[in-house]
Amino acid sequence: MAVYRWIVVDLTDIRALTADLPRSYEVLVRDSIKFRVGQIVYLAVAPDERTIGIGFPREEREAALAAEPDKFFRPRPSDERFRWIQVRLDALEYDELRELILDAWAMCVPKKVRAAYLGE
Repeated sequence: MAVYRWIVVDLTDIRALTADLPRSYEVLVRDSIKFRVGQIVYLAVAPDERTIGIGFPREEREAALAAEPDKFFRPRPSDERFRWIQVRLDALEYDELRELILDAWAMCVPKKVRAAYLGE
């Protein structure tokens, strides 16, 4: 019988995944760690490091919230106008985190930068 252990992703994984992304950098804003491209925040880590806010296509948000309510939740009302969603880190696997980060970063960088990095 196989025994599986759920490994929760954390800030160390986020930093590793964002480290080599062109034009991406980390800042501390009012006790929250944020990752930016220029002045655009594409990922924000909650102060307790249990959830993140991340860039996400507005047109896909409702479907994600309905499909996986244990993983995704709504941004605060003032952030609803943005392409943004909240995510519980304990509900993510590493590959899912990587995909979310790459997608959010790709929404912020010029197409040439994205294409060069992703080999498109």
